[in-house]
Amino acid sequence: MRITCSSRVGFIVAVAILLQHSAMAATLTVNLGKASSFAILGASQITDVPGSSTIVSGDVGLSPATGAAIGLTSGQLLNGTIYAVDAAGPLGSFIDPGLLTAAQNDLTAAYIDAFNRPVTIDYTATGSQLGGLTLFPGVYRFGHNAGGNLNGTLTLDANGVVNPVWIFQATSDLITPAGAPGAPGSRVALINGASSCDVFWQVGSSATIGTYSDFVGNIMADQSIVLQAYATLDGSALARIAAVTLDHNTITKGDCVPEPSSALLLLSYGLAALLAFRRRFFSPA
Repeated sequence: MRITCSSRVGFIVAVAILLQHSAMAATLTVNLGKASSFAILGASQITDVPGSSTIVSGDVGLSPATGAAIGLTSGQLLNGTIYAVDAAGPLGSFIDPGLLTAAQNDLTAAYIDAFNRPVTIDYTATGSQLGGLTLFPGVYRFGHNAGGNLNGTLTLDANGVVNPVWIFQATSDLITPAGAPGAPGSRVALINGASSCDVFWQVGSSATIGTYSDFVGNIMADQSIVLQAYATLDGSALARIAAVTLDHNTITKGDCVPEPSSALLLLSYGLAALLAFRRRFFSPA
């Protein structure tokens, strides 16, 4: 097959377009580092109501406050470990101040990373209400809403994107409304390959997840996180400065496999594109 100049130009242009599309689609995840194994990570205190039925799947840690401020027991963990900075932690907890310091430092780095991401859609000027929306992977900003930021169901649709990531930037607090048994006032639904591992909530102050809410994602709050009675969380509650407060909750930290870096993604996409177009334009007739 004779290779014409126009074929070469078409090959180069097509590859450039594919690489540009790949760069746009490959939204970077937020790297939680040492905080990634924690279902709950607090700074000042972790509390639970007496006689609570709270169950946690994943690690629990508190730093810099002492282990005496951890209000969970090892019996409430389906899997995982309770980490404390000293011997005052609950029976069965593990003393590892180095790990906890690293986890809090990595949480801060992840929080800053999420805060600085370019915004896809800004909802601060339109009521900061996410309930009823269907959102594709991207970065979304919202502000305070006294009636709640997520009334009803927020649907996260992966829409065929490879390694889909959602980042939500709360300029102040995050509030979800109260519900009732079998009727959550707030719910996050994942469809078409979306995973809780890929959802991040960067909260400028504190997060309050209302009673019976069915919430999804990794909450990274600058201050405190409150899970009100019977709220469920598929993800993690990570507080930088203040407390995590629980009340008959179920918290499940998924087994999240780290995603490849953007450079690796682009390289793999680029190689695939080169091979495909090489076969198309340079193969014998």
